[in-house]
Amino acid sequence: MSTLDLRPLSIGELLDRTFSLYRRNFVLFIGISAIPHLLVLAFQLSQLALTTRDFTLAPASTQFQARATGFSMGGVLGVIGFLVVGVIIYVIAYLFSQGGTVFAVSELYLGRATTIGQSFGRVRGELVSLFFVVFFNLLVLGVSFLFFIIPGIYMACRLCVCVPAALLENLGPIDSLQRSFTLTKDNAGRAFLILLLYVVILYASIFLFALPFGIAIQSSIHDPGMVRMWTALMQVGSFCSNVLVTPILTIASAIFYFDLRVRKEAFDLQLMMNPQDVGVPAPRNATRISTSSSRTAAAC
Repeated sequence: MSTLDLRPLSIGELLDRTFSLYRRNFVLFIGISAIPHLLVLAFQLSQLALTTRDFTLAPASTQFQARATGFSMGGVLGVIGFLVVGVIIYVIAYLFSQGGTVFAVSELYLGRATTIGQSFGRVRGELVSLFFVVFFNLLVLGVSFLFFIIPGIYMACRLCVCVPAALLENLGPIDSLQRSFTLTKDNAGRAFLILLLYVVILYASIFLFALPFGIAIQSSIHDPGMVRMWTALMQVGSFCSNVLVTPILTIASAIFYFDLRVRKEAFDLQLMMNPQDVGVPAPRNATRISTSSSRTAAAC
Protein backbone atom coordinates (compact mmCIF):
# COMPACT_ATOMS: atom_id res chain seq x y z
CA MET A 1 0.00 0.00 0.00
CA SER A 2 1.07 3.58 -0.49
CA THR A 3 3.42 5.19 1.97
CA LEU A 4 1.42 8.39 1.48
CA ASP A 5 -2.04 8.21 3.01
CA LEU A 6 -4.77 8.82 0.47
CA ARG A 7 -6.98 11.53 1.90
CA PRO A 8 -8.21 14.98 0.86
CA LEU A 9 -5.30 17.43 0.91
CA SER A 10 -5.10 21.14 1.48
CA ILE A 11 -3.18 23.10 -1.14
CA GLY A 12 -0.25 23.36 1.26
CA GLU A 13 -0.18 19.60 1.83
CA LEU A 14 -0.47 18.97 -1.90
CA LEU A 15 2.53 21.16 -2.69
CA ASP A 16 4.48 19.66 0.21
CA ARG A 17 3.88 16.17 -1.16
CA THR A 18 4.92 17.34 -4.61
CA PHE A 19 8.31 18.59 -3.44
CA SER A 20 8.77 15.64 -1.07
CA LEU A 21 8.13 13.12 -3.85
CA TYR A 22 10.42 15.06 -6.19
CA ARG A 23 13.19 15.29 -3.61
CA ARG A 24 13.06 11.62 -2.60
CA ASN A 25 13.08 10.46 -6.24
CA PHE A 26 15.19 13.24 -7.71
CA VAL A 27 17.33 11.03 -9.96
CA LEU A 28 14.27 9.24 -11.33
CA PHE A 29 12.37 12.41 -12.27
CA ILE A 30 15.44 14.24 -13.56
CA GLY A 31 16.27 11.22 -15.72
CA ILE A 32 12.74 11.07 -17.14
CA SER A 33 12.87 14.79 -17.92
CA ALA A 34 16.48 15.03 -19.10
CA ILE A 35 16.92 12.00 -21.35
CA PRO A 36 14.31 13.00 -23.97
CA HIS A 37 15.33 16.65 -23.86
CA LEU A 38 18.97 15.76 -24.46
CA LEU A 39 17.87 15.07 -28.04
CA VAL A 40 16.41 18.58 -28.21
CA LEU A 41 19.61 20.10 -26.85
CA ALA A 42 21.75 18.08 -29.27
CA PHE A 43 19.61 19.27 -32.17
CA GLN A 44 19.82 22.89 -31.07
CA LEU A 45 23.60 22.75 -30.70
CA SER A 46 24.01 21.02 -34.06
CA GLN A 47 21.80 23.63 -35.66
CA LEU A 48 23.99 26.33 -34.17
CA ALA A 49 27.16 24.60 -35.35
CA LEU A 50 25.82 24.29 -38.88
CA THR A 51 24.88 27.94 -39.09
CA THR A 52 27.05 29.48 -41.82
CA ARG A 53 25.65 32.96 -42.00
CA ASP A 54 27.35 35.78 -40.21
CA PHE A 55 24.97 38.18 -38.53
CA THR A 56 26.08 41.67 -37.60
CA LEU A 57 24.27 44.61 -36.16
CA ALA A 58 23.92 47.48 -38.61
CA PRO A 59 24.81 50.72 -36.79
CA ALA A 60 22.33 52.83 -38.72
CA SER A 61 19.24 50.65 -38.44
CA THR A 62 20.06 48.52 -35.36
CA GLN A 63 18.75 45.44 -37.18
CA PHE A 64 20.44 42.21 -38.09
CA GLN A 65 21.60 41.82 -41.67
CA ALA A 66 22.65 38.46 -43.08
CA ARG A 67 25.72 38.41 -45.32
CA ALA A 68 25.09 35.32 -47.42
CA THR A 69 26.94 34.46 -50.58
CA GLY A 70 24.02 32.72 -52.24
CA PHE A 71 20.28 32.12 -52.12
CA SER A 72 18.42 29.14 -53.53
CA MET A 73 15.07 27.43 -53.17
CA GLY A 74 16.92 24.31 -52.08
CA GLY A 75 18.44 26.23 -49.20
CA VAL A 76 15.03 27.51 -48.11
CA LEU A 77 13.55 24.01 -48.26
CA GLY A 78 16.51 22.74 -46.26
CA VAL A 79 15.86 25.31 -43.53
CA ILE A 80 12.15 24.44 -43.45
CA GLY A 81 12.97 20.74 -43.26
CA PHE A 82 15.41 21.40 -40.44
CA LEU A 83 12.70 23.29 -38.53
CA VAL A 84 10.17 20.50 -39.06
CA VAL A 85 12.64 17.93 -37.74
CA GLY A 86 13.26 20.16 -34.72
CA VAL A 87 9.54 20.42 -33.95
CA ILE A 88 9.11 16.65 -34.22
CA ILE A 89 12.05 16.02 -31.89
CA TYR A 90 10.70 18.52 -29.36
CA VAL A 91 7.17 17.07 -29.43
CA ILE A 92 8.44 13.51 -28.92
CA ALA A 93 10.70 14.62 -26.07
CA TYR A 94 7.85 16.53 -24.43
CA LEU A 95 5.44 13.60 -24.67
CA PHE A 96 7.94 11.12 -23.23
CA SER A 97 8.90 13.42 -20.35
CA GLN A 98 5.28 14.26 -19.48
CA GLY A 99 3.94 10.74 -19.83
CA GLY A 100 6.89 9.14 -18.09
CA THR A 101 6.59 11.49 -15.14
CA VAL A 102 2.84 10.84 -14.76
CA PHE A 103 3.33 7.07 -14.80
CA ALA A 104 6.21 7.35 -12.32
CA VAL A 105 4.12 9.47 -9.95
CA SER A 106 1.27 6.97 -10.20
CA GLU A 107 3.50 4.07 -9.22
CA LEU A 108 5.33 5.88 -6.43
CA TYR A 109 2.23 7.55 -5.00
CA LEU A 110 0.50 4.18 -4.76
CA GLY A 111 3.48 2.56 -3.06
CA ARG A 112 5.14 0.71 -5.94
CA ALA A 113 8.71 1.06 -7.18
CA THR A 114 9.46 2.06 -10.76
CA THR A 115 12.38 2.96 -13.01
CA ILE A 116 13.08 5.35 -15.85
CA GLY A 117 12.94 2.52 -18.38
CA GLN A 118 9.61 1.22 -17.07
CA SER A 119 8.09 4.69 -17.18
CA PHE A 120 9.23 5.26 -20.77
CA GLY A 121 8.05 1.77 -21.71
CA ARG A 122 4.49 2.58 -20.65
CA VAL A 123 4.54 5.83 -22.63
CA ARG A 124 5.51 4.19 -25.93
CA GLY A 125 2.08 2.67 -26.47
CA GLU A 126 0.33 5.94 -25.58
CA LEU A 127 2.27 8.39 -27.74
CA VAL A 128 -0.37 8.94 -30.43
CA SER A 129 -3.23 9.32 -27.96
CA LEU A 130 -1.15 11.56 -25.72
CA PHE A 131 -0.20 13.74 -28.68
CA PHE A 132 -3.84 14.44 -29.49
CA VAL A 133 -4.65 15.06 -25.82
CA VAL A 134 -1.93 17.72 -25.67
CA PHE A 135 -2.92 19.09 -29.10
CA PHE A 136 -6.58 19.55 -28.21
CA ASN A 137 -5.63 20.95 -24.82
CA LEU A 138 -3.42 23.59 -26.46
CA LEU A 139 -6.12 24.27 -29.05
CA VAL A 140 -8.74 24.94 -26.37
CA LEU A 141 -6.32 27.12 -24.41
CA GLY A 142 -5.35 29.05 -27.54
CA VAL A 143 -8.97 29.79 -28.40
CA SER A 144 -9.66 30.73 -24.78
CA PHE A 145 -6.77 33.19 -24.70
CA LEU A 146 -8.22 34.88 -27.78
CA PHE A 147 -11.04 35.97 -25.47
CA PHE A 148 -8.56 37.81 -23.23
CA ILE A 149 -6.29 36.49 -20.49
CA ILE A 150 -8.75 35.55 -17.74
CA PRO A 151 -10.76 32.97 -19.77
CA GLY A 152 -7.49 31.41 -20.90
CA ILE A 153 -6.17 31.13 -17.35
CA TYR A 154 -9.49 29.69 -16.18
CA MET A 155 -9.44 27.01 -18.88
CA ALA A 156 -5.81 26.18 -18.06
CA CYS A 157 -6.89 25.57 -14.46
CA ARG A 158 -9.84 23.41 -15.46
CA LEU A 159 -7.81 21.28 -17.90
CA CYS A 160 -4.69 20.86 -15.77
CA VAL A 161 -5.31 17.15 -15.04
CA CYS A 162 -6.25 16.05 -18.57
CA VAL A 163 -2.90 14.29 -19.14
CA PRO A 164 -3.06 12.17 -15.93
CA ALA A 165 -6.69 11.36 -16.71
CA ALA A 166 -5.84 10.30 -20.25
CA LEU A 167 -2.90 8.09 -19.27
CA LEU A 168 -4.20 6.55 -16.06
CA GLU A 169 -7.76 5.96 -17.24
CA ASN A 170 -7.05 5.15 -20.91
CA LEU A 171 -9.25 7.99 -22.14
CA GLY A 172 -9.27 9.55 -25.58
CA PRO A 173 -8.44 13.21 -26.23
CA ILE A 174 -11.96 14.65 -25.92
CA ASP A 175 -12.92 12.38 -23.03
CA SER A 176 -9.78 13.31 -21.10
CA LEU A 177 -10.54 17.02 -21.44
CA GLN A 178 -14.12 16.46 -20.30
CA ARG A 179 -12.86 14.31 -17.43
CA SER A 180 -10.48 17.04 -16.30
CA PHE A 181 -13.25 19.62 -16.52
CA THR A 182 -15.46 17.43 -14.35
CA LEU A 183 -12.82 16.68 -11.73
CA THR A 184 -11.68 20.28 -11.33
CA LYS A 185 -15.18 21.67 -10.83
CA ASP A 186 -15.08 23.96 -7.76
CA ASN A 187 -11.28 23.46 -7.61
CA ALA A 188 -10.05 25.95 -10.20
CA GLY A 189 -8.59 28.15 -7.45
CA ARG A 190 -6.36 25.35 -6.18
CA ALA A 191 -5.24 24.58 -9.72
CA PHE A 192 -4.44 28.27 -10.22
CA LEU A 193 -2.12 28.28 -7.20
CA ILE A 194 -0.28 25.23 -8.59
CA LEU A 195 0.17 26.91 -11.97
CA LEU A 196 1.18 30.21 -10.37
CA LEU A 197 3.89 28.54 -8.28
CA TYR A 198 5.19 26.76 -11.37
CA VAL A 199 5.38 30.02 -13.36
CA VAL A 200 7.23 31.77 -10.53
CA ILE A 201 9.77 28.94 -10.21
CA LEU A 202 10.14 28.72 -13.99
CA TYR A 203 10.94 32.42 -14.42
CA ALA A 204 13.31 32.31 -11.48
CA SER A 205 15.19 29.41 -13.07
CA ILE A 206 15.32 31.17 -16.44
CA PHE A 207 16.69 34.26 -14.72
CA LEU A 208 19.35 32.11 -13.08
CA PHE A 209 20.34 29.75 -15.91
CA ALA A 210 19.66 31.59 -19.17
CA LEU A 211 19.38 35.35 -18.68
CA PRO A 212 23.09 35.95 -17.91
CA PHE A 213 24.04 34.38 -21.24
CA GLY A 214 21.42 36.48 -23.04
CA ILE A 215 23.03 39.60 -21.61
CA ALA A 216 26.45 38.32 -22.70
CA ILE A 217 25.11 37.84 -26.25
CA GLN A 218 24.00 41.46 -26.41
CA SER A 219 27.34 42.67 -25.14
CA SER A 220 29.21 40.61 -27.76
CA ILE A 221 26.93 41.33 -30.69
CA HIS A 222 29.76 42.45 -33.00
CA ASP A 223 31.78 39.27 -32.42
CA PRO A 224 30.04 36.35 -34.20
CA GLY A 225 32.28 33.76 -32.58
CA MET A 226 31.46 34.96 -29.08
CA VAL A 227 27.77 35.24 -29.96
CA ARG A 228 27.72 31.59 -30.97
CA MET A 229 29.52 30.54 -27.80
CA TRP A 230 27.15 32.49 -25.54
CA THR A 231 24.16 31.22 -27.52
CA ALA A 232 25.29 27.63 -27.00
CA LEU A 233 25.69 28.27 -23.27
CA MET A 234 22.25 29.89 -23.15
CA GLN A 235 20.74 26.80 -24.76
CA VAL A 236 22.46 24.61 -22.18
CA GLY A 237 21.16 26.89 -19.43
CA SER A 238 17.63 26.70 -20.83
CA PHE A 239 17.96 22.92 -20.93
CA CYS A 240 18.95 22.84 -17.25
CA SER A 241 16.08 25.16 -16.33
CA ASN A 242 13.53 23.09 -18.24
CA VAL A 243 14.76 19.76 -16.90
CA LEU A 244 14.75 20.93 -13.29
CA VAL A 245 11.44 22.82 -13.23
CA THR A 246 9.09 20.97 -15.60
CA PRO A 247 8.72 17.86 -13.38
CA ILE A 248 7.34 20.05 -10.58
CA LEU A 249 4.20 20.94 -12.53
CA THR A 250 3.70 17.39 -13.83
CA ILE A 251 4.13 15.83 -10.38
CA ALA A 252 1.79 18.38 -8.81
CA SER A 253 -0.82 17.80 -11.53
CA ALA A 254 -0.70 14.03 -11.04
CA ILE A 255 -1.03 14.32 -7.25
CA PHE A 256 -3.82 16.86 -7.75
CA TYR A 257 -5.57 14.33 -9.99
CA PHE A 258 -5.44 11.66 -7.27
CA ASP A 259 -6.59 14.17 -4.66
CA LEU A 260 -9.62 15.13 -6.76
CA ARG A 261 -10.56 11.47 -7.17
CA VAL A 262 -10.25 10.93 -3.44
CA ARG A 263 -12.45 13.96 -2.76
CA LYS A 264 -15.12 13.28 -5.37
CA GLU A 265 -15.08 9.54 -6.05
CA ALA A 266 -13.81 7.95 -2.84
CA PHE A 267 -10.76 6.67 -4.69
CA ASP A 268 -9.19 5.71 -1.38
CA LEU A 269 -12.10 3.35 -0.66
CA GLN A 270 -11.94 1.93 -4.19
CA LEU A 271 -8.25 1.25 -3.66
CA MET A 272 -8.90 -0.44 -0.33
CA MET A 273 -11.54 -2.71 -1.90
CA ASN A 274 -9.51 -3.54 -5.03
CA PRO A 275 -5.83 -2.59 -4.62
CA GLN A 276 -4.81 -4.39 -7.84
CA ASP A 277 -7.07 -2.30 -10.08
CA VAL A 278 -6.18 1.33 -9.44
CA GLY A 279 -5.80 2.65 -12.96
CA VAL A 280 -9.24 1.89 -14.33
CA PRO A 281 -11.68 4.66 -15.25
CA ALA A 282 -13.71 5.86 -12.32
CA PRO A 283 -17.23 4.42 -12.37
CA ARG A 284 -20.04 6.81 -13.22
CA ASN A 285 -21.76 5.90 -9.96
CA ALA A 286 -18.65 6.76 -7.89
CA THR A 287 -20.70 8.87 -5.50
CA ARG A 288 -23.11 5.99 -4.99
CA ILE A 289 -20.20 3.64 -4.30
CA SER A 290 -18.78 6.07 -1.76
CA THR A 291 -22.11 6.37 0.06
CA SER A 292 -22.72 2.64 0.01
CA SER A 293 -19.21 1.93 1.33
CA SER A 294 -19.64 4.44 4.15
CA ARG A 295 -22.93 2.83 5.20
CA THR A 296 -21.37 -0.63 5.13
CA ALA A 297 -18.46 0.53 7.27
CA ALA A 298 -20.84 2.16 9.73
CA ALA A 299 -22.96 -0.99 9.96
CA CYS A 300 -19.88 -3.05 10.68
